[in-house]
Amino acid sequence: MNNQYLARAKKVITDPQILSVVAAKRAKQLALGARPMIKCDAQNHLDVALLEIAEGLLDYEFGTPEETAAAHQEGSGAEPEQAEPRL
Repeated sequence: MNNQYLARAKKVITDPQILSVVAAKRAKQLALGARPMIKCDAQNHLDVALLEIAEGLLDYEFGTPEETAAAHQEGSGAEPEQAEPRL
C-alpha cells in the first residue's frame, strides 16, 4: 500500500474505519473486473482505490436501515444485519 495515497485519502475521508471499508469495497470491485476511474501505475487494487478517493472520484453514503432492508428484500429477499455504505 502506498502511504502517500493513504495520506491523501485520509484528507477526504477522515474516519479511518469508513475509509478502510470504502477502499476495501472499491478494491474488491476492481479485482472483480471494474474499470479504474483514474490512470494509475500501481498494480495494487487498494492503491488505485485510495487514489480514486484522494482525487474525489469515489465517495460513500449510508442509507437508513429501512432503505437498506428494502433494497435487500427487492434483490435477494434476505434481511440485512446492518447498513452498509453504498459505493
